[in-house]
This record gives sequence, structure tokens and C-alpha cells, in this order.
Amino acid sequence: MTDSMDVRLRDVIDDQVAEAFDAYLADRLTEPGPLRTALAAGRGAGVVLGTIGLGVLATACAPVAVPVLCWIWGVIAVVDVIWLLTAHR
Repeated sequence: MTDSMDVRLRDVIDDQVAEAFDAYLADRLTEPGPLRTALAAGRGAGVVLGTIGLGVLATACAPVAVPVLCWIWGVIAVVDVIWLLTAHR
């Protein structure tokens, strides 16, 4: 008898947690983030796609040295983040 109550109680708790998580995610998706702000401001993804394309080309042409590749992709990440954060201006 206690095992069946335990299973039912766990199911009820799982359902409540799932509902709370769904509500939390729904709230978070309505909040504006940098990408949503950039797209709403009419800024396309051209800068991001361009930097990634240049990064792929630079990776193919770069020497095998790992620090060089880290610098290349680090600069790309900085450029893309700055582009996203300045979208609201």
C-alpha cells in the first residue's frame, strides 16, 4: 500500500515540477535578449555569418599552432558579442 502511494506522490510531484519549469521557460522566452533585440532592430545576421566564414577560412589557412587558432576564434567571438550588445543603440 505504501509503495503505491509513494509512486502516486512522486508522479504528482513530477507533474508539478514539469508545470513550473514550463512556466519558467515561457517567461524566459518572452524576455528580450541581445539576439532578439538585434533582429528586432532590423540588423541581419550578415556580420555574424561573415565573421564565422572568415574564421573558417583563417582556420584553414592558419598554421597548426593551437594558440593562433584560439586567437582567431577569440577575436571572432568578441566581434560577434559586441555586435549583438550594440544592437539596441
